[in-house]
Amino acid sequence: MQLAVPRRGVPPAAALRGWALAAFPGIEVTLRVVGRAEGSRLNKTFRDQHKPTNVLSFAYGGSTGDVVLCHPVIAREARAQGKSLRAHYAHLVVHGVLHLRGYVHEKKRDAARMARAETRILRRIGFDDPYALK
Repeated sequence: MQLAVPRRGVPPAAALRGWALAAFPGIEVTLRVVGRAEGSRLNKTFRDQHKPTNVLSFAYGGSTGDVVLCHPVIAREARAQGKSLRAHYAHLVVHGVLHLRGYVHEKKRDAARMARAETRILRRIGFDDPYALK
């Protein structure tokens, strides 16, 4: 794991790695937790979006890739959604790793398939359905 922000609030590296492996056993992944400036720069460079996003995935073929998590965005979303920061991180690690496995969510059908996979994995590792309304 690469940490480009203060550790405060970021789950331990072992937890992040465990969540990634739950989504893709055997994966070789670098998990990088970044701040707003780096998240924004990466999102602009690779997606032409001029703001930070919660998670970006970069697949390098086979079972190798990078997942970049933007801590300030994740923390803000967790508060807004009434979720624990840990649960939201788990969801976004799983989400990012599923992208490395080829999951996409541009079409409604693909998004539903990805959401089902996320929910199944998260339940298996002890988290609630991230899409359930409270």
